[in-house]
Amino acid sequence: MKKTFMTLMFFGFALVVKSQNASVEKSTFGIQTGFAGIWAYNELKLANQLALRTEIGLDAYDNDDYYPETGFLLTTGITIEPRWYYNLNKRESQSKQINGNSGDFFSLKTSFHHNDLLIKFGNDKDTSMVNNLSIIPTWGIRRNLGNHFNYETGLGVGYIHHYAKDAGFSKDKGEMAINLHLRIGYRF
Repeated sequence: MKKTFMTLMFFGFALVVKSQNASVEKSTFGIQTGFAGIWAYNELKLANQLALRTEIGLDAYDNDDYYPETGFLLTTGITIEPRWYYNLNKRESQSKQINGNSGDFFSLKTSFHHNDLLIKFGNDKDTSMVNNLSIIPTWGIRRNLGNHFNYETGLGVGYIHHYAKDAGFSKDKGEMAINLHLRIGYRF
């Protein structure tokens, strides 16, 4: 009886030790698209459950506050986003996929949009925007669809600062910002 108990304890301990080693990918690169743009990203492993996501892409941008005649634009956005994939151990213990950083995460999405990076279409060379920086804590999930495709959704509320003085306006403006994204992508 004692040998059986010790054997069960050993295998139980081995399973617990194995489940504690779930980790994000060392580095993963891909592209994603959604209702608000298209992006290329890289996620670099910082720790077992922590990755640094860097992203560049085209974001849909509403410019009504400063240049109402312009309306919606596509602007280049640069994002740096540390992500904590907090449920990798649980997913692995339930035999669910974690490859490609498939899991639930908390992040601090920091995005910058600059007028010099604005892509202008057509003959309207006077199109302009006010530079801005947003910092938005976000909760999200990423799941795989096969080996290379994935989808991702996230929701967060944070702060955006518009550098309006640099564009000739009387004062800068800060306000609440919402990050709501639904994306589908391909991982290389």
